[in-house]
Amino acid sequence: MKKHIILAILFAFTCSLQAQVVRGLRIGYIDMEYILQNVPDYTEAKNQLEQKAQKWKQEISTKNNEITKLKESLKTERVLLTKELIEEREEEIAYQEKELMTYQEKRFGPNGDLIIQKSVLVKPIQDQVFTAVQDIAEQRKYDFVFDKSSDLTMIFAAKQFDISDMIVRRLTRSSKRGQVSKSELKEQQIKEYQEDVQDANSDFAIRKKMLDEKKSARDSIIEVRKLAREKIMEDRKAAADAKRADAAAKRQEAIDKRNGVKPANKSEQPATPATENTTKPATEVAPKVETDKEIQRKAAIDAKKKEMDDRRKALADKKAKTLEDRKNANKPKEKPTTPTPPAE
Repeated sequence: MKKHIILAILFAFTCSLQAQVVRGLRIGYIDMEYILQNVPDYTEAKNQLEQKAQKWKQEISTKNNEITKLKESLKTERVLLTKELIEEREEEIAYQEKELMTYQEKRFGPNGDLIIQKSVLVKPIQDQVFTAVQDIAEQRKYDFVFDKSSDLTMIFAAKQFDISDMIVRRLTRSSKRGQVSKSELKEQQIKEYQEDVQDANSDFAIRKKMLDEKKSARDSIIEVRKLAREKIMEDRKAAADAKRADAAAKRQEAIDKRNGVKPANKSEQPATPATENTTKPATEVAPKVETDKEIQRKAAIDAKKKEMDDRRKALADKKAKTLEDRKNANKPKEKPTTPTPPAE
């Protein structure tokens, strides 16, 4: 039966958990044994019941001593008694032992006076506890309140969710109100109000702490994601820079090849240790590639400039020669002179 009750509670807990996804699930617990030990009415009645139990135990012990004395007397006088007297005394001892067992069962048996009076004693206190638990659960908006001392096993329970002291205070208040004067009642009401304010502040502090913890966890997750995104962007940027530098170097190499510029001798360049190339990231290699490209670009520009100057000079020489030829062509041709014969 207890297993079915526990399964039903767990099922209800699961169903309510799904329904309470939007807002935080609030759970409290009580310790019934602790509450009963600190309730004045229960403590007083329990002391009276223990006094009764001690009285019953004393009666049983006295009766047991009487039976023991009868047995010892019979053992001592057995040789002096007849068979009929021995049987009569044995029957008397057996009867008194049976009465003693009946009395023990009546007082301390499973359905004895001690168990019945305990249940009668605990029942009204339990009703008051359940009423106080319902009131506090409604005020503080608890979804579940468990009993730590019941069959439901609680592996861990944080002290901040224990409302047993609040239950004890409420039960103590109700028991003291009928025993104080008006002035004392007013002072007690002020004290109760201060205790309620303290409980409310404690509950607010608990909620604030839970919210702060959730916010801190959320901020940590956001920060980790932000750092991961920045790392990814840096890696992508470094890869893109290396790719652009490689493409620019290949493009310049093609231009130099087309213009007939010889690439720089690699043996003249200072050798870079292999460890530096392997350890330096792509973002550090990119500036050296840019410097080589600038040198090659300058060499190409100088070669192109020299070629243009040669072409201009050749064109100027050609133009000057053409003008000279035209000028010479436009000059009138001189008639050839006939030599005069000598006189005879």
